Amino acid sequence: MMRSQPRQHHSIFSTLLVLVPLLLALLLPYSASAVIEAVQFEDPATEQRYRDLIAELRCLVCQNQNLADSDADLAKDLREKTAEMLRDGRSDAEILSYMQERYGDFVLYRPPLSGSTLALWIAPLVMLLAALIGVLLTIKRRQAAELLRPAHQQNDKQRVQVRNLLKTAPDLNSQSTAGLQKSDPKGDSE
Repeated sequence: MMRSQPRQHHSIFSTLLVLVPLLLALLLPYSASAVIEAVQFEDPATEQRYRDLIAELRCLVCQNQNLADSDADLAKDLREKTAEMLRDGRSDAEILSYMQERYGDFVLYRPPLSGSTLALWIAPLVMLLAALIGVLLTIKRRQAAELLRPAHQQNDKQRVQVRNLLKTAPDLNSQSTAGLQKSDPKGDSE
């Protein structure tokens, strides 16, 4: 009896190992066709204009997706309205103007430069400039602090390096190194 339990566990595992990929493979076509709609135009130029327009207009529900990528009902309606206006012979500017008048500047991924959108255009430049100024001021302060540090506050590592160099120098006599040790401001002696 003890041997039948591991076999059952093994058979359940192998069944799941086969069924899970099969289930995922069956669901894959549904996810791939979620947003794609068949919109037919008489000429390829109009179809390209349609694709460009729905890529340039923002979904008002999703807020971070354009109409082409969104599967929200409102996005579907706006895509249909865009296709209808193109079939009626409207220009791209007229379609964008219609959408902007009806839904505001937010519907455009590239809002026009105006008083209300000025902050959107200038804020990134101001923030970049402020960050650059902050970095430059930090560098200047560190350099000034390094220059203003008294010579007697040199770090120990530098002091040890100087002593090692003086010890290994073949042409220096012992009096010059002894004089250096006596003038050590910290009073360190070897």
